[in-house]
Amino acid sequence: MTEVGAHFTPAAKALAAVRRIEGRLLLAALAISGAVWAFSGLWDAVEDRHTGGFDRAVLLAFRVPGHPDQLAGPRWLQECARDLTALGGFTVLTLVSLMAVAILVMKRRRLQAAIFAGAVVAGQALAEAIKLIAGRPRPDIVAHFDLVYSSSFPSGHSTMAPVVYLTLVVILAAGEARKDVRVLMFASAVAVILAVGVSRVYLGVHWPTDVLAGWALGAAIALVAMTALRLTARKLHQGGVVVRPAPEVASSLHS
Repeated sequence: MTEVGAHFTPAAKALAAVRRIEGRLLLAALAISGAVWAFSGLWDAVEDRHTGGFDRAVLLAFRVPGHPDQLAGPRWLQECARDLTALGGFTVLTLVSLMAVAILVMKRRRLQAAIFAGAVVAGQALAEAIKLIAGRPRPDIVAHFDLVYSSSFPSGHSTMAPVVYLTLVVILAAGEARKDVRVLMFASAVAVILAVGVSRVYLGVHWPTDVLAGWALGAAIALVAMTALRLTARKLHQGGVVVRPAPEVASSLHS
């Protein structure tokens, strides 16, 4: 009996591992589907003009009552908003992405570099394509406090911030042993993403639904990239040490 049990132990372990992978893939699929569903719902609502009241109310909440050309809050808050919005801008995200890809390649983590770069390029291309299709005008009920060059829906800043920061956090957390540090990394990324989106509305260059749609689209792309990282994690080695995304961070993204 002992020999029989020992004979089937590796098979049982393999089956348990397969079931765990299947469960995680199912959760990832549900999360991605939820993000895509949220984005599609927002797009439909915007096209049907069902979001006007909500968009106007939130935009005007950031302005001095009766003066839509004046931002609410002290001057330092306005400067902070400009600084925070730059964290989701094309220049900053391009520099961050290029440096991240270069470091990953130098560390011989080429598959991770390819997945990260692919997510960034796909996110930027998809956001720009949807902007052209949607063709939504920028807010016209408040003054703009930042330069804009494209259509309003979805917010490019709010789309690309999750793609870059969430995907990068998953990669970085793979080499961190401490759970509290991984949680802090993830929380910091989420805080930056939220701040970037809110700053776009505060500065008057996006409708709130543009930002919500950008977050949903960016989260969907980041989740796809994270799932790809998980699927390839067992094949990534650094000097014989397997590099895999931190389970705690991945679980947080799925929740």
